[in-house]
Amino acid sequence: MKLSGEALAGQKKTGFDEETVRKVALQVKELVDHGTQVGIVIGGGNFWRGRTSETIDRTKADQIGMLATVMNCIYVSEIFRFTGMQTSILTPFECGSFTTLFSKDRALRYFSQGQVVFFAGGTGHPYFSTDTGVVLRAIEVEADVILLAKSIDGVYDDDPAENPNARKYDEVTIDEVIEKNLHVVDMTASILARENKVPMWVFGLGEENSIVNTVRGNFNGTKVLV
Repeated sequence: MKLSGEALAGQKKTGFDEETVRKVALQVKELVDHGTQVGIVIGGGNFWRGRTSETIDRTKADQIGMLATVMNCIYVSEIFRFTGMQTSILTPFECGSFTTLFSKDRALRYFSQGQVVFFAGGTGHPYFSTDTGVVLRAIEVEADVILLAKSIDGVYDDDPAENPNARKYDEVTIDEVIEKNLHVVDMTASILARENKVPMWVFGLGEENSIVNTVRGNFNGTKVLV
């Protein structure tokens, strides 16, 4: 599951909103208690939106973004633990004792132990977003589906914030997403998902019980088919 950093910030749009994160945690716990294995990638947009000035080198700006995702995962992981789940945070680079170095075998072992696994730090390389990170990790751990929990309730043919007549898709193919540049995830992630046949379900995080409803088939978002 990919969680938007901005969505976790709630109405504040920055930092953390504990009530929002707690609601997410309770939903995930319900899934885990029924045997669903859950891996989570969190964006860093509630702290850092990428390079905003020519004074900062792009590589360094992306490194700041990677660290923002680590902070998010540490925070959300602690809320998950408070609600009664076991968690681990894996990163593609060393973070001292804060996280554990990613490997597929380690991630699968944690899943088998009933832990929620947080994949922090993106891919570990600049020029790749957390969109690419979530698709890459989903492929590596052989996930059944990627859940994209966003501040918007699905995929539209135009920006609904600017165009009130924008049409929402119930289903759309990954080929259409790429051809029409529908911004489900970035282009690199879209092509990676298509090549490896990873479906994505896009839904609004703010809707009541949206994560549990999505997994149980009461879906109100957009299915990106491969």
